[in-house]
Amino acid sequence: MHITARVDHAVRILLEIARTQPNSVKAETIATAQGISPKILESIAAELRRAELVISRRGPDGGYRLARPAGEISIADVIRAVEGPLASVRGQRPEDVEYSGVAAPLQRVWIALRVNIRAVLEQVSIADIAADELPDFVVDLISDPGAWTRRPGPAAPVSGS
Repeated sequence: MHITARVDHAVRILLEIARTQPNSVKAETIATAQGISPKILESIAAELRRAELVISRRGPDGGYRLARPAGEISIADVIRAVEGPLASVRGQRPEDVEYSGVAAPLQRVWIALRVNIRAVLEQVSIADIAADELPDFVVDLISDPGAWTRRPGPAAPVSGS
């Protein structure tokens, strides 16, 4: 799974907002704290507003607040707000992809992948991360040394050749 910069920024924006609750936080404060360009922050914050994850108010007392408690905002909610579905195959939902012949079982693999992605991302909230209190099953997953082991992938391009 590829976590885009937009998703990473969106989660970090929400974490900064959660840290200041119930008070509002200014965009410039978030941008400085997380090293996010103000222009990118505003773009992502607009998507978070449309998804009803944040509320914003203009003016001297304005800023951003969470639209609901941090414990009710999952990482899956954030990904869906800025990128769309958690798992897609060539832009389609896994249940809408059809294969024939020997590839027919592949659809079930993609659906199983989505189930596992949901199992983590729908159960980890902004509050969990902000409090550094990840759910026990996540702690169990990351305590496996294999979780931290890199797997071989495509060779990195050699520069200067």
